[in-house]
Amino acid sequence: MFFLRHNGENFLIMLPHIPQISEYNKFSPFKTVSLAMTTFAQNGKLPSQRDTESVETPAEAFQQNFNNQYYDTISKMTSHMSNDERTIAIHAARYGYGPFAHLNFKNEPVNYPFGGEMQPGLFRNVQDRKIANPAPLGLCAFALTTFVLSLINLGTLSLSNASVVISLAFGYGGLVQILAGMWEMAIGNTFGATAFASYGGFWVSFAILLTPGGFDIMNTVSNAEGEAGLLHAFSLFFFGWFVFTTLLLVCTLKSTIAFFLLFFTLDLTFLFVGLAYLYNTGEAPHTHLLRAGGGFGILAAFASWYNAFAGLADDTNSFFVIPAVYFPWTGRKTKQEASNA
Repeated sequence: MFFLRHNGENFLIMLPHIPQISEYNKFSPFKTVSLAMTTFAQNGKLPSQRDTESVETPAEAFQQNFNNQYYDTISKMTSHMSNDERTIAIHAARYGYGPFAHLNFKNEPVNYPFGGEMQPGLFRNVQDRKIANPAPLGLCAFALTTFVLSLINLGTLSLSNASVVISLAFGYGGLVQILAGMWEMAIGNTFGATAFASYGGFWVSFAILLTPGGFDIMNTVSNAEGEAGLLHAFSLFFFGWFVFTTLLLVCTLKSTIAFFLLFFTLDLTFLFVGLAYLYNTGEAPHTHLLRAGGGFGILAAFASWYNAFAGLADDTNSFFVIPAVYFPWTGRKTKQEASNA
């Protein structure tokens, strides 16, 4: 990547990404440059075509189509950028990275945020995706493991030992969720990949802590710090996940209500469980705080299953489809509202 300046304009050249560059060499050098960069007029507006070119190359056809479809969106998203920054952003979008990488370059409109796709923002049309939607799998793996542990935290059936969760945490909440995160990465969903892989890592690490023998972490900490010290160490573990979940929660404020509620209830789960271990009795977590964490964990599990079902059900396999209800400040409507308008 390098810049070339001609007649007062900066040209961004990204030659390694240009397909079949040799076939364009018959044009002038500046026509070749136009295959890999975008320039903006002096007033900062997006031109519909190059003023200095009369022969339309494939890259110029792409650029004109891109400008026509996304002029308003690009103008809003780049209002704070300089011309050079906009140039880089446009090309980042074309090659699949940067602030526009999630926009759809087909003739279809971009897709709105949707929990069933684990997408909190606008994202590409999925019609050309080579693999299935991994979000429902990851959401279900998270939901079931969280559900069982939260029932134990609630004291259901007088249970208090969480060892039964170890197998689920390793096999389903851990392994399967990490795989879902990798598949989300493969389809270009950064948020979904980060969430699934991270929470999969949470369940694996939690299972390691609970596994008798093995790394012998709990006995080591207990012998060094005492039982109260071990419980305090657990509180730090859960508070760290509370901070991480808060970051993801902020990213859902412009998505659907169900998607937001998933991370909101999960955030409260980590908070109350962390507080339960912090304000322990010296031998066990604080009962009422742990029960509160278990209650919010149950809600988080059902919110996760709800979003998973939204990603699984459609008109061909279900008698009803869960509507995507957006926050009022997004200005978006459900499909039913849009059809009635």
